[in-house]
Amino acid sequence: MLVISTGCPAGIGPEVSVAAAARLRGVACVLVGDEATLLEAADLMDVPRRRFARFDGEIRGKQRLYIQHSGPKLAASDRRPGKPSRKAGVAQLAYIDAAYQLTARAAGRALVTGPVSKAAIAHSGERRARAFLGHTEWLRDLDGARSSVMCFAASKLVTSVVTTHVPLSRVPERVTAAGVAEATYWLGRLLLALGYRRPEIAVCSLNPHAGESELLGTEEKTAILPGMRRAAKQLGTEARVVGPVGAESAYRKALAGDYAGVVAMYHDQATIPMKLVAFGEAVNITMGLSIVRTSVDHGTAYDIAWRGVADVKGMSSALNLAARLAGAKPLS
Repeated sequence: MLVISTGCPAGIGPEVSVAAAARLRGVACVLVGDEATLLEAADLMDVPRRRFARFDGEIRGKQRLYIQHSGPKLAASDRRPGKPSRKAGVAQLAYIDAAYQLTARAAGRALVTGPVSKAAIAHSGERRARAFLGHTEWLRDLDGARSSVMCFAASKLVTSVVTTHVPLSRVPERVTAAGVAEATYWLGRLLLALGYRRPEIAVCSLNPHAGESELLGTEEKTAILPGMRRAAKQLGTEARVVGPVGAESAYRKALAGDYAGVVAMYHDQATIPMKLVAFGEAVNITMGLSIVRTSVDHGTAYDIAWRGVADVKGMSSALNLAARLAGAKPLS
């Protein structure tokens, strides 16, 4: 069973969630969100309302689409395209919480998240929402996980990130041996789950030219190399870890097939090459949780929301990969 938190109601989340779930075959889907919003999105995307049923805890046919209403009831004004109300900010966070709880309740389930507005959630007025920085960190805390690692997977490239949603000025202090080890280890586990045999993983440098023998920085020696060694020990003979490698070389060689995956030090170091080569196809995966979680690699697309023109491919990719990983051996 796939559980879908449907994202910001003022963005494209509801329409791509409904449309992608309707195309999926052989897997039950539960859409978590505002019922009226999801049914309107179904109308927009030409998905017949007769295919939907309210979720009562039981699956009675994998071709049905189930809705679990969560969060506050929304008015049309709460989901004006590109203009989420405060109530819509509260609702987005409620969808994530409810979808996580439903996923964690039983084995064989996976969570797929639609795009949210971090700002709308953080500024919604709900006190605990002020700390929201993104799904990766929020789900880690909900799950009680020791850590969570942001990864992206596409047919041409698989990558992970050591630091996630932090200001660039704070990245150097956040690049630690422990963080490098976690991002490298979990990328290795993801590659193995995706079917790679003894994958070779390149770990990027933080500084240009891998620090140029410490002329351009010392993080490679003090944090990255120790983290690589720790991860290599954890992975044993299942994977090979190399680096630090300059990011421009690491991603170029990965695209050429020399590396199975690349560990980036910060958000844009990973997402720029990923979106250049696989935008719309790439899937965001959170590793380190007790559940499988995937997501689209795009945002709320407020400029085209509720026009029925959003590309469903990204959500379909996220659903298909979630189903694949949910059927794999535990990612631990």
